[in-house]
Amino acid sequence: MTSEQLPSHKNAIPTLRWEGEAHGYLCLIDQTLLPQDVVEIECRTVQQVWDAIKRLAVRGAPAIGVSAAYGVVLGLQSTAGGSAADLVRAAESAADHLATSRPTAVNLFWALDRMRRRARELASQPSADLPAELLAEARAIEAEDRAMCRAIGLAGAALLPQECGVLTHCNAGGLATADYGTALAVFFAAHEQGKTLRVFADETRPLLQGARLTAWECQQRGLDVTVICDSMAAQVMREGRIQAVVVGADRIAANGDTANKIGTYSVAVLARHHGVPFYVAAPSSTFDFQLPSGSQIPIEHRQPEEITRGFGRQTVPSGVKVYNPAFDVTPHELIAGFITERGVITPPFVDNLRSRLGAG
Repeated sequence: MTSEQLPSHKNAIPTLRWEGEAHGYLCLIDQTLLPQDVVEIECRTVQQVWDAIKRLAVRGAPAIGVSAAYGVVLGLQSTAGGSAADLVRAAESAADHLATSRPTAVNLFWALDRMRRRARELASQPSADLPAELLAEARAIEAEDRAMCRAIGLAGAALLPQECGVLTHCNAGGLATADYGTALAVFFAAHEQGKTLRVFADETRPLLQGARLTAWECQQRGLDVTVICDSMAAQVMREGRIQAVVVGADRIAANGDTANKIGTYSVAVLARHHGVPFYVAAPSSTFDFQLPSGSQIPIEHRQPEEITRGFGRQTVPSGVKVYNPAFDVTPHELIAGFITERGVITPPFVDNLRSRLGAG
């Protein structure tokens, strides 16, 4: 199915969905093929979910977490008929393996820890009940993500004037979550309220998530969207075209330091210089209060071929070294506020994040 054949967003293929009951399987849009082709892949094993996360067929912190939760359910299928203890071990083994797929997005580990806890709680129950109960937990994680994204959208839309230009980096839309998105949820909600937005999407090198995915999602929902090269953001801000920047996040430390797609830090510096408010939209599951600052956030480094042979054509001389971190960390001092399902949280972040998000 080509993008031209895709139905409107109300009837579009969901980013992810579970088919069947406890012995069913996970369906995902293969985001590596967008925007030219909209193709679903079926994941029937833990390894297939791991591979989908690793190669970015599914990406975005919330979507990774939801997919991994369903991956734990798949891990029980080969142990069908075993004892409750066998099934708990299978769930923990699946969670342990899925946790090795990508290191930066904390939603992955949050969802897997939740599935582990639920499996242990069920250890004394009849073994036949475990698969259905763990599937219910995964579905609850998905449903909660959908609700949080809608709440984020409403909270963030209130920050935007009736008419404005907004910029975002990478993709934090429905493709990065179970539904609706985080950063893009703010734009979608504002658009649905009748506000006039001009969305500028950084292309987001080296894998072009902004050009391929954000522009596609905005187009599907009827938003005015313009793609710019990452290096153009400063000029667009200087021309006065941007009144707010909203990005997503993969992990946020206790002090508000935020890991997001590489290049986000640069955008935050530019926004500060030009007096443009820089917001981070993320659900509470993206906050990692065990890390006091962003210096402890693990940064994923990816294969050099993503840069040297991006999309099949060699663009770097053979033998030249490549540095390819997938994320950077934006210091909390550059962030005007966090848009969460519990409202907008402003500085001082150390106190306000804990009090608003209920961290101990």
